[in-house]
Amino acid sequence: MVAATTRGDERMTTDSFVATNGTAAQVGANIDATTGPRGPKPKRISAGRIGLYLFLIIAAAFFCVPLYVMLVTSFKAMPEVREAHIFNFPREWTIDPWIKAWSSACTGRDCTGLAPGFFNSVKITIPAVIISIIVSSLNGYALTFWKYKGAEVLFNLLVFGAFVPYQVLVYPIILGLRSVNLFATLPGIIIVHTIFGMPILTLLFRNYYASIPIEIFKAARIDGAGFWQTFFRVMLPLSVPITTVAVILQVTGIWNDFIFALVFAGRNNIPMTLQLNNIVKTTFGTIEYDVNMAATILTALVPLTIYFISGKWFVRGIAAGAVKG
Repeated sequence: MVAATTRGDERMTTDSFVATNGTAAQVGANIDATTGPRGPKPKRISAGRIGLYLFLIIAAAFFCVPLYVMLVTSFKAMPEVREAHIFNFPREWTIDPWIKAWSSACTGRDCTGLAPGFFNSVKITIPAVIISIIVSSLNGYALTFWKYKGAEVLFNLLVFGAFVPYQVLVYPIILGLRSVNLFATLPGIIIVHTIFGMPILTLLFRNYYASIPIEIFKAARIDGAGFWQTFFRVMLPLSVPITTVAVILQVTGIWNDFIFALVFAGRNNIPMTLQLNNIVKTTFGTIEYDVNMAATILTALVPLTIYFISGKWFVRGIAAGAVKG
């Protein structure tokens, strides 16, 4: 009797469900309509998509083909290079051009290769990047959360400075550095890179801090944090994405710099780019194209490595600071 009662209850429940939601087929249709179709979405290949991928392939080939030519040429001996089959793989692979480019290629009257220039570039790049990022992040933080009289005018002047041609300011900077005995010195070239990197980095940090909710800053102020505590304990830990962007921009710009290094570095601080130019321009006897290609790749290796390692963080950091400003 208990079993009959249970079956009766189940039947009543089923009948009431069907009465409310329709027949079993209708119930199945309702479930399908709720969950939606399953399986992979059919892909439509349009003419626009084909054109986009074709453009991307052509653009990639435009940049990758010269790199491929440089690589295969740098592993060839000069007799094979003279055959002018630039796209062929080397018949006999050799690393002698790389060794010579690094340690014994002539850069004018000195035959020391790129090694001294590499260490000079490191000595210039590391302090210039650190100082410029610290100063620019403080500028962006102050211009966003600690607005003072004339802050907008100062910010507009900094942004304007990012668009002033470098060549216009070379001579005034020479006079200024000479007056304090910093011309053609390591501190002098570091100061120059810090000054010229500050406008664009300040703009990036200010836009990034403007995208941070103001409530975070107010909460820190309510807890008694001052200017420096708020910056180091709250804002700086939140600045990792935009700091990555700033590091990539500064390292690439300073490492690849030629004009400032030529004018302000001095003979004792010649960076890698100047050494590369001297190797290529030196014309004692035969022009060694394999050595020139190896030297070019060695010079570009640091920026390329940074981009390959942290490229996705660069895009994220740029996008994070692109909402407000």
